[in-house]
Amino acid sequence: MAKLFLDVTPLRESPPFRRLWMGQSLAAVGAQLTTMAVALEIFDLTHDSFMVGLVGVFALVPLVIMGLYGGSIIDNHDRRIVALVAAIVQWSATLGLAFGAWFHLENVWFLYAMVFIQYGANAVNAPARTSIIPRIVDRKLLPAANALNSTTWTSAMMVGPLIGAWLVAMFGYKVTYSVDALTFTAALYAIFKLPAVLPIRSDQKAPLRGWASVIDGFRFLATKKNLRMTFYLDLAAMVLAFPVALFPAIAETMIGGGKMTTGWLTSFIAMGMVVTLILSGPLGRVRRQGLAVTVTVIGWGASIAGFGGVLVLVGATNPESVIWWAFAASGVFLFLAGAFDAVSSVFRNVILQAAVPDELRGRLQGIFTVTVAGGPNLGRTVSGGLARGLGAVSAVPLGLTALIGGGLCVLSATWLSKSTPSFNQYDSENPVP
Repeated sequence: MAKLFLDVTPLRESPPFRRLWMGQSLAAVGAQLTTMAVALEIFDLTHDSFMVGLVGVFALVPLVIMGLYGGSIIDNHDRRIVALVAAIVQWSATLGLAFGAWFHLENVWFLYAMVFIQYGANAVNAPARTSIIPRIVDRKLLPAANALNSTTWTSAMMVGPLIGAWLVAMFGYKVTYSVDALTFTAALYAIFKLPAVLPIRSDQKAPLRGWASVIDGFRFLATKKNLRMTFYLDLAAMVLAFPVALFPAIAETMIGGGKMTTGWLTSFIAMGMVVTLILSGPLGRVRRQGLAVTVTVIGWGASIAGFGGVLVLVGATNPESVIWWAFAASGVFLFLAGAFDAVSSVFRNVILQAAVPDELRGRLQGIFTVTVAGGPNLGRTVSGGLARGLGAVSAVPLGLTALIGGGLCVLSATWLSKSTPSFNQYDSENPVP
């Protein structure tokens, strides 16, 4: 039975990893409070799912720029210092959101600006922290370490939206943003206590810097088809089938329940991820990790399509109370989607960490961050725009958006799998990038 559950060995054997994991656990909950609060505030100000989805654009642009350039910074400097500076900038943006709420700015463009700063800083902070892990954790423990990290942010996704929606409903936006600012101090402390993580060179060449270094990272990626597949499959899932921007409209006009239902819809995905990760012990024994990624991305798309089918069947808008059968059926499909995504996330991280040399790890983690965080934000914009194009806020457009997106994800992942059969043969005992 012990082999069935989450492996906590990295927490026992690596004190630096333990501190980093604990600090990020608290900060992740706070970040989810802010994500939910920003979506709800924008919807309150505009009543437009497209404007909620537009958050994705203001998150994606800094993610792309800083995620790519930040990789060069990470590979050429002490990764601890890079992560600490980026975290301080990210924290400042959270303080800005709290300031705006306390002083009643109530301006959509101010919210977009703070999101822009937050995501730009996180695009450097996240890959810096992730690229540190192989330096403080034994390689054989990387699946367990990544499962622990995934458990952290998925648990935050599960409880954060619910707490965030409750805080907004009970106390307003100013308290919600302030709680995030407070919890983020734990992440700052954890990074501060890390040991120095200086660059390691495998040759005596002068290191490339700036955009030349970024281009060098892309050159490496261009020759590694298995690594590229981890990016392609994640984009297929997140860009085509990520209907989170529609949740406020779905909750208000279709399923019923308003802000709390919005929180539950987001949390159902996280619940599936958390349960899967708690039972992730066997993942450490999976060798065909590429095949596992392919299967789980197809599973994600099918689950989102099922969620869209439920919405199409609802067929009525503006309910006076919660439509419980639709709420329950939506929960089942979103739970399954989260379960599939949890496995995909663990193995995509492990493949990247195991198959990339240390001197390139920061740049590849930067590209990975652009994909992992940028994909969902682009997906928010795509789903919001598609819903508007199909007919604004009503049952059929919202349901069809999820149904079509999920189906396209399944087709894309299937095609990608057939185009690169070596990815499904990827063996963790012989990690060929």
